[in-house]
Amino acid sequence: MPLPNLTNDDRDAARQKAILARQARSAVRASLKAGTLTLAQVLNRSDTVVGRMPVRHLLTALPGIGQVRATRSMNALGIPEGRRVQGLGPAQRAKLLEEFPDAV
Repeated sequence: MPLPNLTNDDRDAARQKAILARQARSAVRASLKAGTLTLAQVLNRSDTVVGRMPVRHLLTALPGIGQVRATRSMNALGIPEGRRVQGLGPAQRAKLLEEFPDAV
């Protein structure tokens, strides 16, 4: 399947859209780390900014949670390594909230 032919304007628009999405995800992670947002609030959001965030990035943004604990928790809960927030089922969301009660 050949790649679509994009104009320079199309590429610039896509680039700007990607930059804005990364900035929005960064703001969500910063709010989690600062404690102004809770894990429950983030998991209940239905926008694509949060939906496309990897679960690992979400967990490591929580205060006191590093790469090792995030990996262990995801493995214990049966959440695959590359899973994004939008791909979590209701049971997995509930398990995450149980696993991190301080972040709720």
